[in-house]
Amino acid sequence: MLSSTRELLETARRNAYAIGAFNVYNLEGVKAVVNAAEISRSPAMLQLHPSALKYGKLPLVRLCIESAKSATVPISIHLDHSTSAADIRLALDAGIRSIMADGSPMTYPENLKFTREMTMLSHKFKAVVEAEIGRISGTEDGLTIAEKEAKMTDPIQALEFVHQTQVDALAVTIGNVHGEYKSPPRLDFDRLEKIRSLIDIPLVLHGASGLPAEMIQRSIQLGVCKFNVNTEVRQAYMQALKLEICGDSPKDLLEIAGEAISAMQEVIIDKLDLFGSIGKAHLHQTPYAEMLANTI
Repeated sequence: MLSSTRELLETARRNAYAIGAFNVYNLEGVKAVVNAAEISRSPAMLQLHPSALKYGKLPLVRLCIESAKSATVPISIHLDHSTSAADIRLALDAGIRSIMADGSPMTYPENLKFTREMTMLSHKFKAVVEAEIGRISGTEDGLTIAEKEAKMTDPIQALEFVHQTQVDALAVTIGNVHGEYKSPPRLDFDRLEKIRSLIDIPLVLHGASGLPAEMIQRSIQLGVCKFNVNTEVRQAYMQALKLEICGDSPKDLLEIAGEAISAMQEVIIDKLDLFGSIGKAHLHQTPYAEMLANTI
């Protein structure tokens, strides 16, 4: 069922687990997420990166919406990491009701202005808005301790930011990185605990690919109720294609696609288990019509 991101996050937070949000780029990715969620009886989120939105445009958005509507478990759809007002408006017009207005590459005043404007726009569509304070790097290589510290979310600034923008969820930077961790991850849980004590909205952690189970569990205990996953699922897809296409026996295109879906699905199920959401679908049984009548 097509579900509300707000409801998914708030229910997860109340029940001490997290929602897995998985980036998708095509039919195979969408099927992998929905299949994994249905097998696991788990809620989940389909995420569209701006590059995927540019690539698939409205047909990809409609694919996600129809797949979520026909799913037997709660699925919401989210525009991830958008720095473009035009893309956010396009997504809202297309029916997406969960937006990440990502001003984190900007200066703090620019981030504040951009996020406030995008939140006002999105709320007119009854859409949930996630924003980011701090700057999640793509790699830890070449960063000194001081530089890494400077990229992390400042708890006091985060409180001011949430108050002034009225966002619905906040992505925090506590040592997490996008892509692969080049060295063992080190998360600043004291910082996360301080943020949680000051801010009473759902917290999000990007860069969940490669984080060990104990860090995932500690993050959930400290209020994180959404994890973004992309790298590991994408790697499973590419590896499956490589194995099938380069194999000795030629296969039909749909067989190859099926193997790729299965490979991604396996990774996604492992993540849903890690996030503690398996078997939790029954906690989110909000009828679609009722959801629309309230908020998205």
